[in-house]
Amino acid sequence: MSAVFDIEQAILLLELEPPFGKREVQLARRRLAKVWHPDLAPPGKQFEHERHLKAINLAADQLEQLAEGSRGGKVSRNAVKVNAAAARAARAEEGRRAYEREQAARAAAAEREKHDPFGDRTPDHSVVHRYARCVSYPEWGVGTVSGIYFTGDGDNVQQWARVKFAPGVRTVPAGSLQFVDFSKPDPGAERVQRFMTAAQHAMAEGDYPLAAQRLIYARDAEPTNAAVLRLMTLAFWQGGDLAAAGRAMRDWARVEGDRPTPHRFAARIYEDMGAIDLAAEAAERAADRAPTDGDAWERLGRLRLRLGDREAAIDALETARRLEPTVNGLLDLALALQLAGDVGGEVSACEQATILGPDDPAAWSRYAHALARTDRVRECLEACDRALELGPDPEVADLAERMRSALPRELHAA
Repeated sequence: MSAVFDIEQAILLLELEPPFGKREVQLARRRLAKVWHPDLAPPGKQFEHERHLKAINLAADQLEQLAEGSRGGKVSRNAVKVNAAAARAARAEEGRRAYEREQAARAAAAEREKHDPFGDRTPDHSVVHRYARCVSYPEWGVGTVSGIYFTGDGDNVQQWARVKFAPGVRTVPAGSLQFVDFSKPDPGAERVQRFMTAAQHAMAEGDYPLAAQRLIYARDAEPTNAAVLRLMTLAFWQGGDLAAAGRAMRDWARVEGDRPTPHRFAARIYEDMGAIDLAAEAAERAADRAPTDGDAWERLGRLRLRLGDREAAIDALETARRLEPTVNGLLDLALALQLAGDVGGEVSACEQATILGPDDPAAWSRYAHALARTDRVRECLEACDRALELGPDPEVADLAERMRSALPRELHAA
């Protein structure tokens, strides 16, 4: 390859237009790094993304150095034109030499064909594809390949393409292209992978309605794909379409009904809808399928408590305490015991919450209020002082004042 630095190819790679300065090059580098970072690559395409990002960084470094040495810190359009002419001349010279080498190889092949006609039976042929889609960003759709370019030399030759998609012209590594043959329908698995990747990109950008729309196409390709249904449920739920999330969740539960995960999602979705009875039924199914999951039992107890079923709520929350106690679960248990009239059990649960969360002001506040319903006044005051140390709380301060006024007066020895 020629030693002439081809500015034209570098600005094509960075999708820049002259004139430009160092700041424009930096912005282009950051924008393309967000698109071609290896962490965003689909399975098996990380290497292509990494090589393309290295080429972008190398071109950006060279353009930044060129801009720093240019008059006014800008690379003019005329400078790009002059450099492009020099680069084309260098490529023409390289092409002439390659042509001479090819003619020499053809002459040698003709000589071999004359004297050894059966030495090589493999025919020479090539297939040129015009239409392709980018595997890394299938949401761009099918594009038209406008040019294939090569950079590097020796063993480090990299091939990249300029493709015109619906959003505009994109510069992509050639290895990330999937050429389209319109005479054959796409396999369902490829469509699923394509739309799943597009949906994941949309979710990473926070556009959950768009992700859900793309997942509908993936579901139409494979209606029983559990991964698609799970992601669709999440997209609809995060997008605020609870009715569609419920439908996707029910489809998912038909496929993986023996697993607790779809029922956990169902409990949360129904709870957001305000259908607490349906949420409690779903939470019970999740707890039955994962009997050692303390969080599932906590959710079941909390929902039963909202339905007013105190005994069932206490049973579920006691199970959660035995399996995996948490501060919130113990405070919910304390509330259920208080409503059931079990003051001793309430105090015990609140005390355990303070042990589990020694710096949790809500636990100490609840513990103080629970002790206020007993005759343990001094312990109540100690709990109030600890809660006020962790954070201001007018209710706890008022409780402490009332408890201090209730203390019996003591006469100190002279």
